[in-house]
Amino acid sequence: MPVSFPLFGKSSKEKSAGPVEWLIVGLGNPGAKYIDTRHNAGWHLLDTIVRDQSAFRFDENRNKGLIARGELVGVKVALVKPQTYMNLSGEAVGPIARFYKVPPERILVAFDDVDLPTATLRIRPKGGAGGHKGMRSIIQHLGTEDFPRLRLGIGRPVGQMPVEAYVLQKFKPDEWEAMLELYQRGVEAAKAILKDGLDNAMNQFNSKS
Repeated sequence: MPVSFPLFGKSSKEKSAGPVEWLIVGLGNPGAKYIDTRHNAGWHLLDTIVRDQSAFRFDENRNKGLIARGELVGVKVALVKPQTYMNLSGEAVGPIARFYKVPPERILVAFDDVDLPTATLRIRPKGGAGGHKGMRSIIQHLGTEDFPRLRLGIGRPVGQMPVEAYVLQKFKPDEWEAMLELYQRGVEAAKAILKDGLDNAMNQFNSKS
């Protein structure tokens, strides 16, 4: 059962940091040894946004999250990289959502998904954690499963390799090329969600994956 945390409570020490309409959260692990690993696909997608949109820069550190704020398709957005390690991602996402007063239906979470073939994209409006510990933590700290997500397919390990070891491997060169294309599609999908709504974005991008 999700553990409910009050989303809009504000301590006496917290003040509004200006309007933010959406959070786009990318899941990953901090630290040099995790760069370019499968488990950091969500971070890679946010890096693609920052690379392509000069208005964004990861220059704010708040509530265990690295944050870049700017506008995407005319919408005020905060990009969030939790700095907690994957399994505790909700410890960053919950407080940041409360600080910016962003409700769950406007928190888009991008994460690696072993249940999808490599370089496959799926948009979902809500759902369970599906065995992903980062997503489980976010569900616990938001107190709901009703938030949209971008599932970034990384495939399953071959043979007897445990999933826990597989997700911490780096992509092979041919896989990396395919993933770079996936991140670009993911950015366009995020823009479509912000501009056209979830249903239209799902119709457009899920059919292409």
